[in-house]
Amino acid sequence: MTSSIPFSFFWEFIMTTNTLTQLNRQSDLQPVDEQISAAFAERLLNILNSGALASMLSIGHRTGLLDTMATLGASTSKQIAEAAGLNERYVREWLGAMVTGRIVEYDSTRKTYILPAENAAFLTRSASPNNLATTMQFIPLVGAVEDAIVDCFYHGGGVPYSAYNRFHEVMAEDSAQTAVAALESYILPAAPGLKEQLLRGITVADIGCGRGCALLALASLFPNSHFVGYDLSNETIDWANTEVQRLGLGNISFYAQDAAQIAKRDRYDLIFTFDAVHDQAQPDVVLQNIYRALKPEGLYLMQDIRSSVHLEKNIDLPAAPLLYTISCNHCTAVSLAAGGPGLGAMWGEELAVDMLKAAGFTHIEVKQLEHDFQNNYYLIRK
Repeated sequence: MTSSIPFSFFWEFIMTTNTLTQLNRQSDLQPVDEQISAAFAERLLNILNSGALASMLSIGHRTGLLDTMATLGASTSKQIAEAAGLNERYVREWLGAMVTGRIVEYDSTRKTYILPAENAAFLTRSASPNNLATTMQFIPLVGAVEDAIVDCFYHGGGVPYSAYNRFHEVMAEDSAQTAVAALESYILPAAPGLKEQLLRGITVADIGCGRGCALLALASLFPNSHFVGYDLSNETIDWANTEVQRLGLGNISFYAQDAAQIAKRDRYDLIFTFDAVHDQAQPDVVLQNIYRALKPEGLYLMQDIRSSVHLEKNIDLPAAPLLYTISCNHCTAVSLAAGGPGLGAMWGEELAVDMLKAAGFTHIEVKQLEHDFQNNYYLIRK
């Protein structure tokens, strides 16, 4: 019974005009517009529903329910559960969220459910790189560290990488859609002549490579080039090296290495960072190390979040609330935990360019690519 009290109060608040009239009488600062207040209260309920659906879509992705339903016709909850190899009672409750969330269609006469093809086109692994169910995983991922983040609000400090279960797994899935899938068609062509260089054979590094999915793809595509990946996490490097053995690649190596400790000089023709600079403990040192490690005629290609240092310029960005949320709960927190500046994911193009110049780079071109509304691609040379 107690769990229904907040929603009962919520609806009573919306529907009772006396509540807003009373607010008007009590407000000393400004009058309350009843229609605006009622619309905002309704919006809050929509936010609650959307947040709940994000969590359930994450479960649907992880359990394979969305993929399974995309291959089935109209089916009962028992048939869906059996096809997915899952417990029917949980599947049935999950389906309740999907139906009331207008994601799955329900035939009450036959007691059957179906995932429309139009919806499946954005919710299944076969729909990649358009599978938004992958991105839904970030909501429960950052929610799992909420207690630690709340403590940071009171006492400062941060939350270390080790506190984020599944972070590298989710990031690998996400980057497979945004970076790996777009490498050959969009990202490499952004730098004229780069594909030809890779075909002939050059040395390439990925700083903060995570599980190394981008480099693994490139090593397969360009056997004459040699690739090196660096990441702070031993776990991700172990995973990447296992993949190297499984794929039988002889032109790629991975090392567990703090990017602030990389001491190479004039070593690489091409260096990548994919959303890796803004959460570093020493981003300025990392950029200086990249400058030194790059050959005089080399290229540094940096993918990072498209944003501005000026908040007002970010208001209309399509995913701004999501990006600020992830930044607050992860990017800023992991940097501060390591004694860093906490740049955050929304550090902004202006600051990025200033820091690149401070590291010594003189030629900086910022591009937006057709496939990606969320990131900038910086083509950087000495």
